[in-house]
Amino acid sequence: MNLLKQNIAQDIIHEGLSLGADFVDVFIEKTKSQNVLFKNSRAEDKQSGTLFGIGIRLIYGEQSLYGYTNLTDRDELLRITKLLGERIGKKNNPTAINFENLNYPDIKRISDKEVDAKYKLNFLSNIDKRLRQDSKTSQVILNYLQKNQQIEVYNSEGLFAAEERPYVRLYNQLVMKEGSLQSDAGYGPGARGGWEFLESLNQEQFCSDLIQKATTALYAIPCPAGKMPVVIDKGFGGVIFHEACGHLLETTAVEKKASVFWDKMGEKIAHESLSAVDDGTIDGEWGSLSIDDEGMPTQKTTLIKNGMLTQFISDRLGELKTGHKRTGSARKQSYKFAPASRMRNTFIEAGPHSLEEILSTIGNGLYAKSMGGGSVNPGTGEFNFSVQEAYLVENGKITTPVKGATLIGSGADVMTKISMVGRDLELMAGMCGSVSGSIPTTVGQPPIKVDEILVGGRA
Repeated sequence: MNLLKQNIAQDIIHEGLSLGADFVDVFIEKTKSQNVLFKNSRAEDKQSGTLFGIGIRLIYGEQSLYGYTNLTDRDELLRITKLLGERIGKKNNPTAINFENLNYPDIKRISDKEVDAKYKLNFLSNIDKRLRQDSKTSQVILNYLQKNQQIEVYNSEGLFAAEERPYVRLYNQLVMKEGSLQSDAGYGPGARGGWEFLESLNQEQFCSDLIQKATTALYAIPCPAGKMPVVIDKGFGGVIFHEACGHLLETTAVEKKASVFWDKMGEKIAHESLSAVDDGTIDGEWGSLSIDDEGMPTQKTTLIKNGMLTQFISDRLGELKTGHKRTGSARKQSYKFAPASRMRNTFIEAGPHSLEEILSTIGNGLYAKSMGGGSVNPGTGEFNFSVQEAYLVENGKITTPVKGATLIGSGADVMTKISMVGRDLELMAGMCGSVSGSIPTTVGQPPIKVDEILVGGRA
């Protein structure tokens, strides 16, 4: 059953074209979600609900007009369309639009099973008990999210496309205290799938890892500051590439020349050891899609190949404004946002080296085993990221744990200094905020060596 009757979508599009638009699309969304905050060994907050709405976009040349509503009434939808088109004041006599279903490869998801609320709370309680077995545990905070988003897209080129997108994620935060010392550690796996993904996780292993990480940080010494070689480990270390480089490769930045890479297509922007992709087609991954929010099939987009910039991340408006072909990357948080070029699963590809080989080449420096949050200047790619778990490297060996480390630099500079890439690739779920809201994205990388970067510290 369609979320919106096709004849109403036809009327909206015909109205938009009658008002002189070059292109019209209609986005319909129905999202059911459930959130549980488990804190102080109990469910402190439980929320669930259904979001429904329709977004209408009219494009005139390179100008886009967008409106939305949560009503399906034909007259209301035509009223919104007229309000948008009357701002331009053009007229046209369009021909009738007939929709054809888009055939696209379906991204597989991790299968789901129905479980009741009591079962879910017992699951969270078991994790809470595991993390509280250590006497230094001060607090455990678990955030569980499960949602199912159904979308439909109609446009004036005759496209009709639909997709169901299931998401599940559990963010685990552990806080430890001893005397005046305090530390924390986090782990937030997520997938395109359902409850069975969470049950596939090795609870004993990730709880043990969190306790070890928080304990190490609790007793670590202050990190020394200065420029030095740094090895950034696999997984969430890829957040630096995502923030400091990935956003600069989106046409939302390129079209405004707000990216240092806007005119670098075909040029070397990174060390030849580095290749990076934005791939929306990986089965079960948190950032994967069968179609984007413009109804285009997703794809694997090679951004950087052996240091050379090969492609940008582009949507329909991005292609109109920059000439860079669409990549199935138009995304948005909900029907309340117009789509924009956004990342999906973005990561540095695996290389030939083991972690031990990489460490052995740096002599003395820093090993950033686990990254935390940070800030980035979206125009320049200048960043400042905290390191959640870090160690000194002395004579090529990991030695003393340190705390308070930050990595400071710019995307354009650090890309040229990644001289070695490991073979053990890992992807991690995250949320990305930009002009079209907050969306599920995946970051990742294998271990990498940065020849020199400024490390901030308290020692």
